[in-house]
Amino acid sequence: MAAASNSEPPQNGRLTIYLGSAAGVGKTYKMLQDAHVVREQGLDVVIGWVDTHGRKETYDQIQDLEIIPPKRVPYQGREYAEMDNQAILQRAPQIALVDELAHSNVPESGANSKRYEDIIDLLDAGIDVVTTVNIQHIESLYDTVAHMTGVYVRERVPDSFVSRARELKLVDVSPETLQERLLQGKIYDPDKIELALTHFFQLGRLAALRELALVEVADTVTQEGTRGNDNRQESEVRERILVCVSEGRKAERLIRRGWRIADRRGADLFVLMVVTAKDSDEDQREIARTRRFSDQFHAQVLVRTAEPRRIGEIIVGVAKELAVSQIVIGVPSTPSTGLWHRYSPVDYVLSHAEFVDLHVVGNQSSPQSAESIR
Repeated sequence: MAAASNSEPPQNGRLTIYLGSAAGVGKTYKMLQDAHVVREQGLDVVIGWVDTHGRKETYDQIQDLEIIPPKRVPYQGREYAEMDNQAILQRAPQIALVDELAHSNVPESGANSKRYEDIIDLLDAGIDVVTTVNIQHIESLYDTVAHMTGVYVRERVPDSFVSRARELKLVDVSPETLQERLLQGKIYDPDKIELALTHFFQLGRLAALRELALVEVADTVTQEGTRGNDNRQESEVRERILVCVSEGRKAERLIRRGWRIADRRGADLFVLMVVTAKDSDEDQREIARTRRFSDQFHAQVLVRTAEPRRIGEIIVGVAKELAVSQIVIGVPSTPSTGLWHRYSPVDYVLSHAEFVDLHVVGNQSSPQSAESIR
């Protein structure tokens, strides 16, 4: 038997994510603590990036772990510290610890705009990566988090990246304990405590985020168990979910909702966009935006052209063609009265697609006290 070639590319590294409900639950602390355990087992571990946020307990956990120095990046008259991905690749450790998964890199700091893209480069080079993130930064939960907390999170991580994780570790404390840590100055500087207590760190919001994190980890464990015990033939047809969209942020919200359904059921996701016969430049821009957004959910985008009164007919036709089991559609922006009621896509689907389950997603209004956080 011929010897294996030494030029074969390395196997992808394994990804581990420490998931929390909010800042201060102890994700970085636990990641560093566990790193010492694996180092004692003889594995080569380095810190690619760590942010202690001035917390002494977290800083003390670094101890003698090797740190890859950050690079300094000048931008708009200031200098910023960023993870030095090339230095980590050259060092080629077995395991790299990379804190703050949802971080956006400073423009012009490298080939990637997001830290999760840096991590993909490390994984592709065969380096195992351990990272941290809070539940509100997962893309498909954007609308849910905004609705429950009134907070719009700007820095988000694609679900397709999270699904690469070999292990999702929940770091959990009660909302009451988290508030105590905040008041003790263990999370933010004293001048930020009062603002945090009246906004993101309200007990109700913390409890809602904690529940989201618990459900996310439980769903992941259930899906892994299902895949591990699935003896069905690969040729068996998977369930299919169809999301019907038009334009803008509402389209993104519907796609996120459809993906959550598809992910839990191990189903294929399709996105149907019906445009008018005008084929305007704006239509083409919306189609391009929808394709880009759908790509991160591995959804296949279908584009059909029709007059407004025939949209429902097109939806039902595509649903039959694909043999979908569920349709996700939004409530029409136009009131369902008069002539529009007669040609409402939702009403048409209800009357002509008895073979599917229909999810009608309401129009989400913006919270009156909405915040935008990174």
